[in-house]
Amino acid sequence: MPEEIIRPLTVGDLRYAYRVMPQPDAVTEPVVVFGGALQGMFGWPQMEDRLAPVADLVTADLPGMGTGSLCPADENGEVLHTAVARIVEDLGVPRVNLFGYSYGAVLAFRQAQRYPQSVARLVLGGMPCALTEDQYSGLRRAADILAAGRAEEFAALAADSMICLDEERAVRHRHLVHRYVRRSLLHAARHSPHMANALGRTLTNRLGLDHGLTGVPTLAFAGEHDTVVPPATQRAFAATIEGSRFATIAESDHWVIMERAEDVADLTLRFFTDQPLHPASYLTSPPSERHDRPGPAPAAGTVPAPRRPVSRPSP
Repeated sequence: MPEEIIRPLTVGDLRYAYRVMPQPDAVTEPVVVFGGALQGMFGWPQMEDRLAPVADLVTADLPGMGTGSLCPADENGEVLHTAVARIVEDLGVPRVNLFGYSYGAVLAFRQAQRYPQSVARLVLGGMPCALTEDQYSGLRRAADILAAGRAEEFAALAADSMICLDEERAVRHRHLVHRYVRRSLLHAARHSPHMANALGRTLTNRLGLDHGLTGVPTLAFAGEHDTVVPPATQRAFAATIEGSRFATIAESDHWVIMERAEDVADLTLRFFTDQPLHPASYLTSPPSERHDRPGPAPAAGTVPAPRRPVSRPSP
């Protein structure tokens, strides 16, 4: 396999970069992966193992993430969408497959709304589609604790809010993942220049995920015991997307991306290569049937472009 390529880009005065692992024998469009607010381009080994053999795999440090420039706390997301559009343009391909998880799912969904003609398929995991007022209050408290310099308290509070701590619910690797998340948040609180602004953007820009989506084949999935947004709520959100399917992964919570990393990668591989999603032992039941009742159409066009040969960016 050719060596990876890292391409620097800018949007306005903000710098960022993306990483592509080229696959000369790709069988599907390039896969572009977005994760949580602080998850950068080198945090996806499980996706590399499963998806790099079948597609160009693209990860990024967008503005406000990893090595990217600081993104203002009051930025409404348009800078990020422009940055992603420039990645697709720089790849030199008409369409890509988008994978988004948690905060990255919000970015991927809104990107598909704005540029449906450039998205071949869309996978959304752990979509924070309906945070409650109590959750926003918790975020404000976390932001205040972080601003006061109490990093350990912040990390513990934030980790507890994202993990299912109910021992009566089976969650694989619960305690290992909990420790990892807490330590990662503690490190970010102490060393990342992006943490405070990321919290500020979440509080400033309430997640308005309305207007539905048409013309983009979509798979949404959730961990069986997700306590951030219950699977039933995520399923209802998926029903606003024409042609979508919804799957629940057993013995996992909001951090299913770590608790069942290989299974998430397998499910994504199946969808992006048009393979059957079932049978799969890790699903609680067969994925829901397609929803063919679209929500309100987005303002942009809804007809995807025809497939074309996948090209490569120049190093």
